[in-house]
Amino acid sequence: MCSAELAGEHQHLIDPAARKLVCACDACAILFSSQTATKYKRVPRRIRALPHFRMTEAQWDGLMIPIEMAFFFRSGNPGKVNAFYPGPAGATESLLSLEAWSDIENDNPQLLEMEPEVEALLANRVGVGRGVAAQYFIVPIDECYKLVGLIRLHWHGLSGGTEVWREVSKFFASLNERAETGSGGSRA
Repeated sequence: MCSAELAGEHQHLIDPAARKLVCACDACAILFSSQTATKYKRVPRRIRALPHFRMTEAQWDGLMIPIEMAFFFRSGNPGKVNAFYPGPAGATESLLSLEAWSDIENDNPQLLEMEPEVEALLANRVGVGRGVAAQYFIVPIDECYKLVGLIRLHWHGLSGGTEVWREVSKFFASLNERAETGSGGSRA
């Protein structure tokens, strides 16, 4: 924002109306920390692993997400939850049944703590049908778009190819390393 040179790891702001991320230095990001009525909101850095997250197959099916990976966040519109899933063409919005989301939220009260527009529930259920454990995190929204970009960059062919799935695995391993547990403590 101030045109200062940024390090590889830096702060982000989001323009919720345009769903646009903006890179910012620490000083500029601090200006938007209050999250009040400004054009931009500061994206937090906290990552929370949710090892005890509860979601049944019927609840997942009720969300009508066509793939086994998605992110969910509240918008400025009270009660509105947005659902997106990543793919080779970018992030695709899914029409979310608020009733299905309410059931999941009731089973997982930590979802009520998500900051609107800047934090999301990131669900990775790829491989659940083959016995792989699902992974759930509350993450900064920029991590969701980082995953979308990673998939777009590395996707080849119809199924993505081995490279994209290797990169997705690295992405989730990195989240696990940086995450706090759902109870607030660090995993490291």
